[in-house]
Amino acid sequence: MSSIASTRLRSTQFSGNSVKPSPRHGRAARLPIYRMMQIHELLKERKFPNCQDLSKDMEVSYKTIQRDIDFMRDQLQLPIDYDTVRHGFHYTKEVRNLPTVALQEGEIVALLVAQKAAEQYRGTPFEKSLKSAFVRLAEGLPTRVEISLRDLSAAISFRPTGPSICHLESFQLLSTALLNNQEVSFLYKKPTEGGGNERRVQPYHLGCIGGVWYLIGLDLVRNSVRTFALARISNPKNLKRRFIRPSNFSLDALLGDSFSAFESKKAENVRILLDPIAAALASERRWHHSQKLTLRQDGSAELSLKVGLAPDLQAWILGWGPRAKVLAPLALRNSIKAALQKAVMQYR
Repeated sequence: MSSIASTRLRSTQFSGNSVKPSPRHGRAARLPIYRMMQIHELLKERKFPNCQDLSKDMEVSYKTIQRDIDFMRDQLQLPIDYDTVRHGFHYTKEVRNLPTVALQEGEIVALLVAQKAAEQYRGTPFEKSLKSAFVRLAEGLPTRVEISLRDLSAAISFRPTGPSICHLESFQLLSTALLNNQEVSFLYKKPTEGGGNERRVQPYHLGCIGGVWYLIGLDLVRNSVRTFALARISNPKNLKRRFIRPSNFSLDALLGDSFSAFESKKAENVRILLDPIAAALASERRWHHSQKLTLRQDGSAELSLKVGLAPDLQAWILGWGPRAKVLAPLALRNSIKAALQKAVMQYR
């Protein structure tokens, strides 16, 4: 993405790839953007459309079409002229893309911030595709207002910790199968297992949770919906066997009681005592939609959550070290205590 960082964007307009729309009728046809997209395609193909023919085809008035063309020529600065011999409009020079969405300077900066955020995938199989996408976006911006990406690069950065390892080929195969409702098979290796086990899955959803990509789907061998980390998937295959995705599948229902990516069948009331430093840090983020933080006079706080007792929750609590103490439930308290005791034993 370094080549993007050396580019200078000069625009307040975002230009998408040209889209060839199908004829629209009814309310959609009355929207100026749809009419302009159709006019643009006709101009680009040198069909020499005129206001009379366009008004009949789009079922709007002659004056409406004239206003659309005036806007495209005067506001979007498209090179439109009228040919008196062919009795129609045309482009006087090549136009690849239609400027469709006006952007404010702040919105362009937001786009560039997104580019910086994508740099967490530098050195991964995603880098090439992301770099290509942002280059194409940058090239589609016509000239208006100067914004230096080099200056932005010096001012804003992202330094993710342990970005997910995910093979682009696997991601593309799985996402294609998901969109086409096709079963997949792959080898899946859990951290506690020496070798991978073959899984046959009906994919329902791909999600990035906590910076890690997961595939969620029906494990046909175990006959239950499971969550698979893409970094642990190898040798994926699209079985080309179609299935019907359940209409009642809901990611929120599946993971609503989860702290992160581990699905949980039962949510419990979790209470954690945080010392003043941990309390101050915890208050800066939203860890779970159910969280409540009750401050105490000494600066400490009690954090309450209603979540399932899954490994990701325990790992998060252990990450606070001596600054967090589980008050309830007893099973979680004992589990954290045992983990800490085991950690201490490693230093004896």
